[in-house]
Amino acid sequence: MRIVQDVMEALAGIESGDQIYCQGMASTPTRLIEALASRSRTLTDVRLYHLHLEGPMPQVEPDLTDHLKDVSFFVGKNLRKAVNAGQSYYLPLFLSDVPWFLNRPAFHLKAAFIQVSPPDRHGYVSLGPTVEAILTAIERAETVIAQINPQVPRTLGFTHLPVSAIDYAIEVKDALPDVEPETLSDIDRQIGYYVASLIDDRATLQLGIGKIPDAVLTELIHHQDLGIHSEMIADGVMRLAEAGVITGRYKTHDVGQMVSTFALGSRELYTFLDDNPSVAMRPVDYTNNTAVIRQQPGMTSINSAVEVDITGQVAAESIGSHIISGVGGQMDFVRGASLAPRGKSIIALPSRTSTGISRIVATLHPGAAVTTTRNHVQYVVTEYGIAELHGKTLDERAQALIRIAHPEDRPDLVLQGRRTIPGFRGTLE
Repeated sequence: MRIVQDVMEALAGIESGDQIYCQGMASTPTRLIEALASRSRTLTDVRLYHLHLEGPMPQVEPDLTDHLKDVSFFVGKNLRKAVNAGQSYYLPLFLSDVPWFLNRPAFHLKAAFIQVSPPDRHGYVSLGPTVEAILTAIERAETVIAQINPQVPRTLGFTHLPVSAIDYAIEVKDALPDVEPETLSDIDRQIGYYVASLIDDRATLQLGIGKIPDAVLTELIHHQDLGIHSEMIADGVMRLAEAGVITGRYKTHDVGQMVSTFALGSRELYTFLDDNPSVAMRPVDYTNNTAVIRQQPGMTSINSAVEVDITGQVAAESIGSHIISGVGGQMDFVRGASLAPRGKSIIALPSRTSTGISRIVATLHPGAAVTTTRNHVQYVVTEYGIAELHGKTLDERAQALIRIAHPEDRPDLVLQGRRTIPGFRGTLE
């Protein structure tokens, strides 16, 4: 490993046409991205691949068109405008398939950008709170360039990397993204209550970040011996673990450990992760592998959506053709949980948007991507209750979903259902 003072020295080998993979989430190496944006102004057709990145996005500035192409497997808030303006590009792919994408024989990876902890006395750094597909990228990359940062927690699991695997490094002391939980509304709490009522003691959970997962976790305080096998963990998981609710005692694999591929939250969460043997950070092709997920008895997946139509189709990536996120790991876990012994998959969302538009719809907006098919959906939850869809006919599904829509939206949904679903004779019961 060669430590350099000038980051541009580490990027000197990047040339036109090169492809780079960048570690994301809380481990986003912001200094390297900034340097790449500057370096690319003299190059053409450099490609930067990544999952969600935190922080500023200089690589998508309009003057970099034809110089640097940003390709995201998951679109965060900080990239939505650029993606929909054609200044960044969304590549739809299950998270479990990202290592496959990087491993294709014809795919040449020039560099991997990472952010790691300082080396320990044995000469190993830690990948910290983000593992995802970065180990595959490191194996495939011609050059590995690192930010070494003492703010990165030394997480355990598949996170340790010998310094010999790093070609160039710069030393930084940058704070990791501090993502505090949002204040819960009464609607969030009601959804959390209904979702928690579906979760059994000793179940193993997958959930993400945001108000609905936080609301669910808040309602689980009186549950017992829950486990975690998830693509991500946030502050709510930490609080339940500290309260003794999450023990992992009844998991069949990784017993006693909370398994995740990345963590994003507050500084308190990063402190919790540091040198914590109860948390195992694993690659995404393990955490999101359906064959692994389905082996956990009581596996329960909790995901959200933009809208759900009255036959059960779930759109979670876009509002019509306007891209707002990505397929992520939703289908990985929906399928895995539904195949697990006593498993359940749950889609939870408010009945309306903040502007009063129904999120239970007769048909999805034109151009909307179906993230989870109606064949896979088991439960849909809003603040008005639970719709169990698995094994139901189209008319039965429609009736169940209309029942949990906002009361003011139900009459119109009934009328539209009668027009679009053969045999539907829905009522406002």
